[in-house]
Amino acid sequence: MKKCMIRFFWLLIIIPNVLSAQEKITTDNWLSSPGIIGTFTLIAIVLVIAIVILFVKLNGYVDTIKRKQIDKNRIAFDDDLVAMEEGEIDAILERRKSALKYKLTGNELAGDDEVSDEKGLLQRIDNDPDNAFFDEKKKTSLSLETPEELKKIVIYYIGAATLWLVLGTLVGQYLGMKFLWPEMDSQSWLSFGRLRPVHTNMVFWGWSSLAMIGLGYFVIARTSNVKIYNYKWAWYAWGLINATVILGSLCLMAGINNGGGEYREYIWPVMLLFAIGLVITFINFYKTVATRKISEIYISNWFILASLIWTIVLAIIGYLPFYQNGLGETVIQGYYMHQGVGMWFMTFTLGLVYYFLPSALNKPIYSYSLGVLAFWTQMFFYTMIGTHHFVFSPLPWWLQTVAIVFSAGMFIPVVAGTTNFLMTMKGSWNHITKSYVLPFFLVGTIFYFVGSTQGSLQAFRFTNYVWHFTDFNVAHSHMTMYGIIAFFLWASIYAILPKLTGKEPSQVFVGAHFWLAFIGLFAYMVSLMAGGTYKGLSWIEGEPFIESVILMKPYWVWRAIGGSLMLASHLVFAYNFYYMVKDYRRVKPSTQTKNVEEITAQ
Repeated sequence: MKKCMIRFFWLLIIIPNVLSAQEKITTDNWLSSPGIIGTFTLIAIVLVIAIVILFVKLNGYVDTIKRKQIDKNRIAFDDDLVAMEEGEIDAILERRKSALKYKLTGNELAGDDEVSDEKGLLQRIDNDPDNAFFDEKKKTSLSLETPEELKKIVIYYIGAATLWLVLGTLVGQYLGMKFLWPEMDSQSWLSFGRLRPVHTNMVFWGWSSLAMIGLGYFVIARTSNVKIYNYKWAWYAWGLINATVILGSLCLMAGINNGGGEYREYIWPVMLLFAIGLVITFINFYKTVATRKISEIYISNWFILASLIWTIVLAIIGYLPFYQNGLGETVIQGYYMHQGVGMWFMTFTLGLVYYFLPSALNKPIYSYSLGVLAFWTQMFFYTMIGTHHFVFSPLPWWLQTVAIVFSAGMFIPVVAGTTNFLMTMKGSWNHITKSYVLPFFLVGTIFYFVGSTQGSLQAFRFTNYVWHFTDFNVAHSHMTMYGIIAFFLWASIYAILPKLTGKEPSQVFVGAHFWLAFIGLFAYMVSLMAGGTYKGLSWIEGEPFIESVILMKPYWVWRAIGGSLMLASHLVFAYNFYYMVKDYRRVKPSTQTKNVEEITAQ
């Protein structure tokens, strides 16, 4: 009886507060909301950066064409000189000397005289131009001496990840088409409800996780200046994670799932395989770092080991059943969903960037202190923001407020990390014209700032009120998981794989991968943000639900177009990967190997 009375009084306190807060929310002048204005500003930043990269690339192509033409003219002139008689050469030299002293009188365009260039004013006459529109970028000049076992691990992890990327986005593309043609099929295992978690889990645990761990093995060994503790364990984890994705996808298509838990749709026996793979990976990484031959633990290893610890804990908490009843499951879902993105994918990938960005630019990271600040504030703020997915829900108002405050606090690690990466790139902007590695890193960094900041703005109560449950959230998730994680992973792969195999793909194909992925993401993201905003406003105005479905159709068309471009970019990436690893054993490393530890340890 006493407990019932306490709960009754709590309801008397909470419900009026919730209702009064909802009554204060209005869509009048919604464009003047700080969250809306901030989001528009962030999108504009992405567009400006894309335009800058495009103009820099075009300027580089034009300069290259000019240099090729100058070299061609010099070669032609040398050939002409060799074929001339001595007297002809002297005559030409005399005419050139007089031409240098010649000055225009101002009436050269008048008269009916035959046109001739006696004064040597014309620089080039080309009746049959043979100019390329673009030139190959500079090739990687270094190869890294890497143990064959480690090289094979990195390649196989990235290879499996590439396979899951193509298959996962193929499923995602099919789902995007179903928004326009819902009558495409009538098979239960092809329904949206079954294939959607197949898509998300396949790109999460298949593509991103395998690519991160494969690159992590190289970073851990390189920064510790020691071989991997146990190569067999790496293969065990590779098999377990791939088995997780295969079995999980089959179960989902068969209708066997974990219920309503987003991103944890795999049933626990399947997800247990992934958790065991993570435990094996963590022990292997930890033992490698523990036996390092240098005194310092590089900042990359902080992020990588912390992400593994958090994710193992997260998997246990997310699947333990005894406290997940009613609202308890809702709290755990918010925790699991956001921790999975922030403490696994984001934290691990940031650790990779702290190694691959400075090593690709052949310079140290800008500030070790900023890295430490970003690490500890990430650990502090990210752990409490999951509940911002359930604003205006029956969860306690104070818990929602804490999630919003901590979401705003995420601005600190985001600004620290973004500043560190941009300042590391400072002075190396000419790399944009030489290689696509820096553009991938630059876009990933910009989306790291834009996507994370936009997520903090979306946590505010008004923006959450407008955008929650709409397609805007799909745009935000792709902005982060694709714009940040995927672009950073591609940058790291293109930075290191050619040095391991001695084979670099054509920069034309790497450029096609970059622009197809970027333009596809931008079209996908902006269309769903705009459509999601109108959908939210439609719901607030009390219009029939079917009206919001009808108004989304043109935006879903652009979603499908953007998704098609992204899928095409993944096919190009898969070809580039195949080119880099084909017959790689025949290539011997160069003796001019740069000691990367000297770069990263500074």
